[in-house]
Amino acid sequence: MATVIRMPQLAAGGSEAAIQTWLVSTGDSVSVGQPLAEIETEKAVVEYESEVEGVFAGAVVAAGDAAAVGAPIAVVAAAGEELDAALAQAGVAPAGGDAVLAEPEEAEPEPSEDAPAAAEPEAPRAASGESKRLFASPLVRRLAREHGVDLTALKGSGPNGRIVRRDLEAHLADVEAQPVQAAGPAEPAASAPAGVPAEEYTDVPHTGMRRAIARRLTESVTTIPQFQVVADCRVDELLDLRRRINEQADVSVSVNDLILKAVAGAMRDVPDANAIWTDAAIRRFSSVDIGIAVAVSGGLLTPVVRGVERLSLGDLSRATRDLAERAREGRLKQQELEGGSFAVSNLGMYGTREFTAIINPPHSGILAVGAAQRRPVVVDDGTLVAASVMTVTLSADHRVLDGALAAEWLAAFVRRIENPLPILL
Repeated sequence: MATVIRMPQLAAGGSEAAIQTWLVSTGDSVSVGQPLAEIETEKAVVEYESEVEGVFAGAVVAAGDAAAVGAPIAVVAAAGEELDAALAQAGVAPAGGDAVLAEPEEAEPEPSEDAPAAAEPEAPRAASGESKRLFASPLVRRLAREHGVDLTALKGSGPNGRIVRRDLEAHLADVEAQPVQAAGPAEPAASAPAGVPAEEYTDVPHTGMRRAIARRLTESVTTIPQFQVVADCRVDELLDLRRRINEQADVSVSVNDLILKAVAGAMRDVPDANAIWTDAAIRRFSSVDIGIAVAVSGGLLTPVVRGVERLSLGDLSRATRDLAERAREGRLKQQELEGGSFAVSNLGMYGTREFTAIINPPHSGILAVGAAQRRPVVVDDGTLVAASVMTVTLSADHRVLDGALAAEWLAAFVRRIENPLPILL
């Protein structure tokens, strides 16, 4: 029996997404877990994997087109089933061929382009005498209109030169770095804040990612009762252990890798903390899946490392680097942005001594990690010594972690950071 593949909700709160590239063609065999398409959301381009096996009967939404969450995007036929019959049974029409580059003028008409003002120059003509058509997904076209961007000035990096979201974001980043010229003496007076000359500020249009981050963090601070617990960790032994590991290992281990192992160990010590809030219950996990905050162009992503407690340091280091690199390239898979109960945000590399992070729903906690700095410390015998100290701040969801439980977990984390040898076990 044919299965209709529907547009998944890859970003929390998202109502639509766009097919960037189909990774299969009509007639291809499909297995469970096989990537079917690259789907473009507000935050990233992710691979969508099949949940069924069979034969790809055809795409319903062409590459470059957007669709609402839940709308049909493709059909997978059962083994031995006629493809046309599968499409008919599903009650959908094919997109006219797999990976077809939809022409935005037809998919999303824009009168201003179809009927330019007489004073404007005529659009460039191809050798055939027809107007040159712009290949960009409707999602990119919509974002470009919101930001006032002329897409004809952009060079596409997608299939057949299609302009994709990363091209638009790169252009916006370039624009942000350039000063904005005042249009004239009369116009700034109408739009400038009172008493502020227009040439002294720049309006940077919101990107889709920026809007998504704003929505998620606003949701977090308005719906989650958050509180913070702070601790100082002496990390001389941790730094020495890292140095010795990197002198002998074939893969470089970062301080953040050791912190992730300590977080996983503390979750094993205090298993009640490895949980999230749901409407019906507190959901506790047996595996420790941790989100890592990764700064990307124009925003932040939090891919999730699975089973941190089971990974060796070398495997963990490779996993975190792979996720971070693909996050910056916009190549994360759907499941890599989902799940987990906890996250780590490390700003130590910027010299930040201490900060507070906002919980990323549905996680119940996030650990904000500051820089390891040489500070004076009073030891047990009362003498003053210099030590490397790192300040960490736990933001906790009070619905899941009460104060005592949060303090117990943080104490377990500090013990593992200050006595790091068990991390290797």
